[in-house]
Amino acid sequence: MANYFLKRIAGIVPILFLISIFIFLFVHMIPGDPARLVAGQDASLQDVEMVRKELGLDKPMHKQYISFVTNLFQGDLGVSLKTKRPVLTEIADRFMPTFWLTVWSMVWAVLFGLLIGVISATKRNKWQDYLGMFGAVSGISMPSFWLGLMLIQLFAVTLGWLPTGGLDSWKSYILPSLTLGAGVAAVVARFARSSLMEVLKEDYIRTGRAKGLKENNIVWGHALKNSMIPVVTMVGLQFGFLLGGSIVIETVFSWPGLGRLLIDSVAFRDYPVIQSLMLLFGLEFILINLFVDLLYGFLNPQIRYE
Repeated sequence: MANYFLKRIAGIVPILFLISIFIFLFVHMIPGDPARLVAGQDASLQDVEMVRKELGLDKPMHKQYISFVTNLFQGDLGVSLKTKRPVLTEIADRFMPTFWLTVWSMVWAVLFGLLIGVISATKRNKWQDYLGMFGAVSGISMPSFWLGLMLIQLFAVTLGWLPTGGLDSWKSYILPSLTLGAGVAAVVARFARSSLMEVLKEDYIRTGRAKGLKENNIVWGHALKNSMIPVVTMVGLQFGFLLGGSIVIETVFSWPGLGRLLIDSVAFRDYPVIQSLMLLFGLEFILINLFVDLLYGFLNPQIRYE
């Protein structure tokens, strides 16, 4: 496993290099002139050109990219065009709110999703199964922004129990985490149900039942672990997506996270922040996929890493 891990870590560098090229080209294709935005709408053409030269935007594209990569290897992500603060500081200030929001969303989504999936699989074609899958389909189909607005209307405006948005205390996490985790819980439930139903058809499950093992021991002690690989794969991908910043949810709840930072940066054509955020999102997906691959070996000892 150690050799496999080292090979995967070594493979991150060329992948990030390719990602950086696509990100750089994509960012510079965004319509709008950042030099004009920095200089101001009333600035003269001469002032705009001075700002463009100061930002290095007057250089050819390949020279701008070389400068971007060189600074990146030196740990310099640049300075935000909007706030004039280091990009690393901007990201650091926004990372933890998004991280903890993602963690709490995934915790409740996985717990409830697994519970619904297991109940549906063990009560197949019964009312528990129909009710669970109806809730799962509803969770997948329901627009997240609509669910967020409905939760705000009910629990914040009507009942006054929770804040409408922002990050002031632990209560601020409740509504956005419920909204963010609803779709994940629905997908987990469907994956868990489908995978567990397949495992429950295996011969060793029939053998366990023939030996008189209790159904709860069979399901929770043996079948569930062996059915977790598809679920873990999906959860890993969802975690990477949410950690990258759920733009819609962070906008609805005025959440001071990475999603809001990306939206604000795109609106201002803040190239250094956009490039750094997208590169960070790519690195997150790579590392999470590596962790998921290593987790397979724990779930199924028969898996060998080469």
